[in-house]
Amino acid sequence: MTSPAALATDELPDLGEAARAELSPQLERKIGERILNEIRLREPSYVDDPELSDYLNRLGARLLAASADPTADCYFFLVRDNTVNAFAMFGGFIGVNTGTLLTAQSESELAAVLAHEISHVLQAHLARQIMREKQSSVATMIAMAVGVLAARSNSQVAHATIASAQAGSIQAQLAYSRDFEREADRVGFQTLGQAGFDVRGMADFFGRLQQAGRVYENSAPVYLRSHPLTVERMSDMQNRAQSAPYRQVADSLDFQLVRAKLRAQASTPQEGISEFTRQLREKKYASEVAARYGLSYSLLRAKDTAGAQREYDALAALKPSSPLLAGLAAAIRFADNDPVGAATIYRESLQRYPQSMALAYGYADALLAAKEYQQARIFLDGQLQLRSSDYKLYGLLARTFSATGKRLQQHRAQAEFYFLQGQLGPAVEQLQFAQQAADGSFFEQSAVDARLRELRRLQAEEAKQRRSGFQRLQ
Repeated sequence: MTSPAALATDELPDLGEAARAELSPQLERKIGERILNEIRLREPSYVDDPELSDYLNRLGARLLAASADPTADCYFFLVRDNTVNAFAMFGGFIGVNTGTLLTAQSESELAAVLAHEISHVLQAHLARQIMREKQSSVATMIAMAVGVLAARSNSQVAHATIASAQAGSIQAQLAYSRDFEREADRVGFQTLGQAGFDVRGMADFFGRLQQAGRVYENSAPVYLRSHPLTVERMSDMQNRAQSAPYRQVADSLDFQLVRAKLRAQASTPQEGISEFTRQLREKKYASEVAARYGLSYSLLRAKDTAGAQREYDALAALKPSSPLLAGLAAAIRFADNDPVGAATIYRESLQRYPQSMALAYGYADALLAAKEYQQARIFLDGQLQLRSSDYKLYGLLARTFSATGKRLQQHRAQAEFYFLQGQLGPAVEQLQFAQQAADGSFFEQSAVDARLRELRRLQAEEAKQRRSGFQRLQ
């Protein structure tokens, strides 16, 4: 098997150093963060579900570790859309429609889509294409990128912040070229195999989408419109798969659980109860644990905590192991007005799954509900030492300080909560509230003053960028 180091030299295409010289990785990351913040704040279809995000990022991390650049930084997020699509943004941010997870017939097929998008990131395709336009304004590039991504995903991502005429004029220029698609196929195929997945998943998934395109003619899947498949590309993927050693790869339990959760969320609680009950009665499921998880989760959504616990006990008897199952067990206890019991489950589960942010958020929330404020603060302080850019942790910390009457610290934490989401105005306002609080020490007040000066400087820089971008669009 080819090593990651060898993979890096296996006829990889030129990464476009000229584009990199004009659009540095740091600037590209900043642009990507700005776009993602816009999506989080303004796009209703953005999926704010830590369990689903944890799974997608674990899968992406596995692929990245086997890629030509294991040190690359990518972040994966979900958009609630039944169509099949995925898109790579500036700075390694990769969006995936929920329809992609539900359409994939195996985890290898889903991994193939992610590997393809990771390859677009590693080969700097978006940066190389947008720099052809020589747009030097960060604000202009953000507006252009958001508009193009909205067109690609067939949704109203961030309200498509540029005029439709401007979006149309650049869409053709930014749509990935056939050469770039072939590069992403080849590099993604290598990454998929190196990560231990079935490389046939790539040809199988795209082949099924291509067949759907033939059936529906003018209403081809969105993914085919944004990543057009040619006969040459399909033949190349099929030939590579046929020449690769046969490898049967079992799906992870988490893959099945995530799909069950998405199916439950896509319907009413009663519809979910009926569907998963039918699957179990007729034994028509890919995983009994996932079917019982879906039923228990649906019962919990219907506020039937006793029924949810009963079904959870039935699946627990099968002795499965997953952070999603631990989260469901704790959620049932929480819904049954037992935050102490929920906190115990979260705490014990975090020892087994320390990287699960869903469990971390749940644990802090349970501690707050149980009025264990000191314990919550200690836990959150420890988490922030590891994940200082996690806005949700700051939001939970602000709630902790609010519950204990520490006003300066509450507003200071709330300011970081807003800042990390790209909301400079509200962040500045919170720091001004912190300045007015009378319960801070001299050092705490000094820290607030210094942070406020820093954010006001950033505000001035952003205003300057917006003016520059507006002038360029005239």
